[in-house]
Amino acid sequence: METRKIIQVEDKVPVNLLIPLSIQHMFAMFGATVLVPFIFGINPAIVLFMNGVGTLIFIAITKGKAPAYLGSSFAFLAPAGIVISQMGYEYALGGFVVVGFCGCVIALIIYKFGSDWIDVVLPPAAMGPVVALIGLELSGSAAGNAGLLDETINPKNVIVFLVTLGVAIFGNILFRGFLSVIPILIAVIAGYIAALCCKMVDFSAVASAPLFALPNFQFPKFNMNAILIILPVILVIISEHIGHQVVTSKIVGKDLLKDPGLHRSLLGDNFSTMLSGLIGSVPTTTYGENIGVMAVTKVYSVRVIAGAAVLSIICSFVGKLSMLIQTVPGPVIGGISFLLYGMIGASGIRILVDSQVDFGRSRNLTLTSVVFVTGLSGISVKFGNVELTGMVLACIVAMILSLIFYILDKFQLTNDREDA
Repeated sequence: METRKIIQVEDKVPVNLLIPLSIQHMFAMFGATVLVPFIFGINPAIVLFMNGVGTLIFIAITKGKAPAYLGSSFAFLAPAGIVISQMGYEYALGGFVVVGFCGCVIALIIYKFGSDWIDVVLPPAAMGPVVALIGLELSGSAAGNAGLLDETINPKNVIVFLVTLGVAIFGNILFRGFLSVIPILIAVIAGYIAALCCKMVDFSAVASAPLFALPNFQFPKFNMNAILIILPVILVIISEHIGHQVVTSKIVGKDLLKDPGLHRSLLGDNFSTMLSGLIGSVPTTTYGENIGVMAVTKVYSVRVIAGAAVLSIICSFVGKLSMLIQTVPGPVIGGISFLLYGMIGASGIRILVDSQVDFGRSRNLTLTSVVFVTGLSGISVKFGNVELTGMVLACIVAMILSLIFYILDKFQLTNDREDA
């Protein structure tokens, strides 16, 4: 590996390379995925367990053709928080199960009628900015994790952040051979060492944690009011899923919406969410952080993703190990996220370039402009307890506009039709 080569989705990876690549993926998702159980007030061990199991289920359902890691979904935070405060976590679990089941039903409908409609409601001029927004709207989260948005910025946070980001950036263009495929892992290690030097790491929780412990399994309870509060989230997670699959398709160079098919990936995603609710975990979703890792390293092997899933399951049973990983400081996660989220944003721009979108056509310029402004303006629309904002709202606006343009074309009312 004198120069970096692409490791494709179906490629086998030797064990000596598989282990560090899998660890790299696990670190990329860890900071965000454990935040959701912390907010819900549950032990993250059950979430690590289900993320690993859910990812393996997703890989099986998609026949090993769609590299994706399933982590904790943030889309459920607001409605689930309401249910938890009013009824308890068990009733939120019931809502997760129903949303996952409905998502599986939608996947079966797509299997029956196909996914060609996506080309109509999300043409490249709309899909490009939607995908870019997946990364761009998370940029504030990366800065927040790094402590760069605090009212008073701690110099230690800045040092650790810059070390992590610097190693990730320059490692990505300078490392050769084996090191060239694990720049993210090396950056995490460098940032962690910097944090140790700055005395930012506390090992007391690791010392007190048990060596082995079972995840805290619990079972759902069902209430119609709780279900109705959480159910509208399905619109959010489907939009998010389509965006993630499109950007992953561009990165790996294969149309994953066609093969293995949107119906399979959507089924795997939602079946995992349904199972999560049945055993006491939080809903899952394909993770942008891991998409970013693939974009940086050019390693797309689904076996590496599976390896990360197995490691996550192991961590859920080894108390000291999972607690040790949780000692990774926010500036390290923020430094890595800065690069990974930016890669996703750049992938959206790449869709516009690769598709040779003609901005001389009024519709393309209008679509891209409106989608970007909608996603970045901070506008939000509420339906009951569900808030649509950012990429999700932009995606919905893009779909509505594109569908209207399509209908107007059919009646030959537009002035920029290709056949006009």
